[in-house]
Amino acid sequence: MTSQATPRTVPKNRPSYVSGVAERPLKGETIGDCFDATVARYPDRDALISRHQGLRYSWTRLQAEVDRAARALLAVGVASGERVGIWATNRAEWAITQFATAKIGAILVNINPSYRSHELDYALRQSGTSTLILQGAFKTSRYADMIAELVPALNETAGATLAGATRAGERLPELKRVVCLDDDWALPGMLTWRALLERADETSAEQLATLQASLQFDDPINIQYTSGTTGAPKGATLSHHNILNNGFFVAERIALTAEDRMVIPVPLYHCFGMVMGNLGCMTHGAAMIYPGEGFDALATLTAVAEERATALYGVPTMFIAELEHPEFARFDLSSLRTGIMAGSICPIEVMRQVIDKLHMQEVSICYGMTETSPVSLQTQTDAPLDKRVTTVGTIHPHQEVKLVDPSTGRIVAHGERGELCTRGYSVMLGYWQNPEATDKAIDDAGWMHTGDLAQMDAEGYVAITGRIKDMIIRGGENIYPREIEDFLYTHPAISDVQVIGVPDGKYGEEVMAWVKLVDGQQLDEEALRAFCQGRIAHYKVPRYVKFVDDFPMTVTGKIQKFKMRETATQELGLA
Repeated sequence: MTSQATPRTVPKNRPSYVSGVAERPLKGETIGDCFDATVARYPDRDALISRHQGLRYSWTRLQAEVDRAARALLAVGVASGERVGIWATNRAEWAITQFATAKIGAILVNINPSYRSHELDYALRQSGTSTLILQGAFKTSRYADMIAELVPALNETAGATLAGATRAGERLPELKRVVCLDDDWALPGMLTWRALLERADETSAEQLATLQASLQFDDPINIQYTSGTTGAPKGATLSHHNILNNGFFVAERIALTAEDRMVIPVPLYHCFGMVMGNLGCMTHGAAMIYPGEGFDALATLTAVAEERATALYGVPTMFIAELEHPEFARFDLSSLRTGIMAGSICPIEVMRQVIDKLHMQEVSICYGMTETSPVSLQTQTDAPLDKRVTTVGTIHPHQEVKLVDPSTGRIVAHGERGELCTRGYSVMLGYWQNPEATDKAIDDAGWMHTGDLAQMDAEGYVAITGRIKDMIIRGGENIYPREIEDFLYTHPAISDVQVIGVPDGKYGEEVMAWVKLVDGQQLDEEALRAFCQGRIAHYKVPRYVKFVDDFPMTVTGKIQKFKMRETATQELGLA
C-alpha cells in the first residue's frame, strides 16, 4: 500500500492552510540502518547500475562496497561530524560515498560539478571540509587542476595527508586529504580511490558497526549549497531524518516498489538525484540506474529501453530533449509507468507527450527547495492533467503549508496570493555556521519561508505564481542574481551591475546582466563572458548583456527589476 497524504479541503474564504496526514509513520532511523535493512530484504536484486562505467551491483554487493569505503574513511582518520566533500558527476562512487559517509556520521558536502575554483574555494572554506573526493575531469572541467590551484602542495610532495594549514595554506586550513577517483589524474599529494579502499582492512567490521549504532537520526549528515540573494551561498544542513523520510515519501507517492527500476539522469549533487532518486530507491529496494555522467538524451533513452526501466526522473528540458531526439522512435519505452518532473512548470503539450509517448501515465510533479529536503508538495499519480501542468500538487505526508501576506505575516484567504511557508520534519537544521541567515529563513514557530508566491485552491492544490526574491530558474538550476552581481563587481571596468532573468523557450529563463561601466572604461559582451569563463559555473554566465547609464529606480532609490525584465523582454523579442 502506498502512503498518500490526505489534504484537508480548503473551504472558500477559509485560511490557506493545509496539513498532510498518512498511514505510514516517519522513519526513526539513520540512513545506514535503513540501507542495511533494505539489503536484508532484497539481497540479490539490482541495486545500482552505472551504465557508462559498466558497473552493476546487487544490494549485497553494494553493501560490501559501501562498508569497505566506510571502513577506509575511518582508517585514514575521518571522524563523525567531519565534512567530506564530493566533487563529481553521476557515477557509482558518488552513491557509495553517500551511503558510506552516512554509516560513519561524516557530513557529506555536495559540490556542484559546474563549480570553478572561486566557488570551490568558498564551499570548502565555509564548510570546513577535511576530505575532498573528486574525479579527475569532465568535459572542459579539470577538477584536479582546479584544486591544485587552491592547494599547490598537491603538486609537490607525495603523501596522502595534507598537514593542515602548513600544507594547505591559510586558505583551506581544515583540508587534510584529497582523494582522486581517477588514477590517471591523481597528483602526488592525493590518494587514489583505489589506494583509499586498500586501507579498509585497518578498520574492523565490528568497529564500523559500533560507530554506526551510536549515530542518531537527528544528526546532520549533508550540506548542500544554495545561492543567496543577499550574499554568499549558504549551506543548507540536513539530517538523516530530513532526507531519509523525504526520499521515502516522494517515492511512496509514485507507488515505487522493489520491482521498479529508476533511470536517474538528474545530477546527484542536487536533492533531486541524491534524495528523491538514491534515497527514494534505497528505501523501497528499487534499482538506481545512471545512464551517464551528465545528462544526455540518447543515453537516457537507451538506458530506459535496455534496462526495461519503469520510472524516469527529469526537469522539463530533459523530457523535451528526449522527446525531440531524432532517434526517439526506435526505442521501446513501454516499460515506463511513472517518474517525476520537477524544476519548473511543464507546458501542457509536453506533459501530454510524456504521458502518451513515454508511457508515463503516472508521472508526478513536485515542488520544494533544498532547505526542505526538498519536497513539500507533489501531485498524486492519478491527478488530472490540468493539475499536473498548472499546480505543484498537494501537501506531503507529515508536513504543513500555509500562504501568508509577505508584509504582515498573516495567513491569506483561500484563492488569494501569499508567500508559501512550510513546516514539518523536512525543514533543515539550519544554514551551516550561519545562524543569522537561519533565523531569517525559519521563524519562531518553525515555518520555513520559501520566498515563493502561491495560491491554494479548494482541493488543496497549490500553484506557484511568482517569486518574492528574484531567483532565476534556468533548466532546473536555481540561480540567484546577487551571487553573479557580486562576482561581476570584481571586474575593474564595471561600476554597477544588475542581473535579471528573461524568458527562454528552451531553459525557461536565461541570465541577463545590465552593466554600468566606470567612466572612461570599455568592455564588450564577449570580454565580459570571457571574464566569467572558468570562474563561475557555465549556467551562471550571462547570455545577454545590456550596457546602460542607469537603472530604473523608485523615488527611494530601489532598483525596479520588474521594469528591467519588461524592457529586456520587449527589446530582445522574448515575449
